[in-house]
Amino acid sequence: MDDNLMMIWQKCLQFMRDNLNAAEDNSDLKKLEKSFDMLFDKVQPLSLVANNLTLIVPSDFYKEYIEDNYLSLLSAALKKNIGKGVKLWYSVMENRPKGEEKPVTMNIKGQSVPTPKTQETMPQGFSANIVNPFVVPGIRKVNIDSNLKPDYSFDSYVEGESNKFAATVARSIAKRPGATAFNPLFLYGGYGVGKTHLGQAVGLEVKNQFPDKVVLYLSSEKFIQQFISAAKAHKQTEFANFYQMVDVLIIDDIQFLSGKSATQDSFFHIFDHLHQNGKQIILTSDKAPADIMDIQDRIVSRFKWGLSAEIKSPDLSTRRQIIEDKLSRDGIVLPDDMLDFLAVETKTNVRELIGVINSVIAYSTVYKRDLSLELLKETINRIAANQKKVINIPYIQEVVCDYFGIKKEQLLSKTRKREIALPRQLAMYFSKEFTNSTFTKIGEEMGGKDHSTVMYACDTIKDVSKIDKEIKKYVKDLTERIKQ
Repeated sequence: MDDNLMMIWQKCLQFMRDNLNAAEDNSDLKKLEKSFDMLFDKVQPLSLVANNLTLIVPSDFYKEYIEDNYLSLLSAALKKNIGKGVKLWYSVMENRPKGEEKPVTMNIKGQSVPTPKTQETMPQGFSANIVNPFVVPGIRKVNIDSNLKPDYSFDSYVEGESNKFAATVARSIAKRPGATAFNPLFLYGGYGVGKTHLGQAVGLEVKNQFPDKVVLYLSSEKFIQQFISAAKAHKQTEFANFYQMVDVLIIDDIQFLSGKSATQDSFFHIFDHLHQNGKQIILTSDKAPADIMDIQDRIVSRFKWGLSAEIKSPDLSTRRQIIEDKLSRDGIVLPDDMLDFLAVETKTNVRELIGVINSVIAYSTVYKRDLSLELLKETINRIAANQKKVINIPYIQEVVCDYFGIKKEQLLSKTRKREIALPRQLAMYFSKEFTNSTFTKIGEEMGGKDHSTVMYACDTIKDVSKIDKEIKKYVKDLTERIKQ
């Protein structure tokens, strides 16, 4: 065997071992390293000719296991130590006749020619097994629908004190995607403050400046659905390969990966591949990285690699500017007193502002009434009356589940995992605080829990929130959401 090839291979193994887990204090790290060493101890490089690397593996199982679990990491190692465009071949060792130094290699079907695995090529059959509208099989760079809305451009994004820092960073990234220190860009803030708009604005600008770059925006829910489809079809490798082709990946509401360990594993490897290859990652969330529950530490660590920027609810002047811009695009001009009234009365978020404006315009058009301050007041009062919710136990459960990104079935289950038990205790606490329900009634609504369990939960949250900053923040945030 070529000594130079063996040296290259050892460097690849060391790179992979170093990147198994970013958290050095992780208790499972030794277990991961042991499993890694046991696997790759039986894998040897055979040849490297014209960027074609052939590995000897003991059986087809090893080949499949490497592809399913280490392909992203191996690809990064090969690129670092050999270069781009490496094609990986597997020679499956069936037997070694006595007296022969060279192994007899063949694939599992007994043919003498191994099947090539190209690291940077879109694998065949991907679209046939995965619900994914973006893929044209066999093509390295595919034409995909970026899912970007033209209205969500920088031109239509109103900057103010609440979002100025995030917007400035976003514009910088759009000029040099993947080449700034802001990778990933993690945008977080409350509902409807413009996170999605800003993330998509970067994507649109990148497409304008760099037409050849692959830009993709999607929600975390869509990402999860696609991963589940891939897993059912045993196509996790193809799923990962597709996302590794993207130059700018924008994922909305990343907090909903909470509790989904298999999807997190896949996301982790996709993230690492993109980051190591200078691709831009933009994530949005309604919580800061440290506040997302049941997310792997190694993923939270990577969220913090670039820049986390909070976007707050727009202040009065920003809300007024948003209203003016929206109306001007629709060819409508309002007097100052009406603009001021709208800005003062709609305080929560950008989406609410747009909803009120659209309602006013629609009402004026249908009933052929002139836009007036009186009409604005009528419309806002009507919206407020329609949106007013009764604070009851189901409503509190809905708010808590939405905040923590969990399902109601999980909240009402018997599991004692902290990522579910804590939201359940908070739901019990708020049910007692905001309703006249008895402990027994709350227990019944919380999946048939005993009244003593509810009493304990209420006392625990009340006491712990005085000394624990994290719990105190949860109580504060949820109180605001429930009242809203």
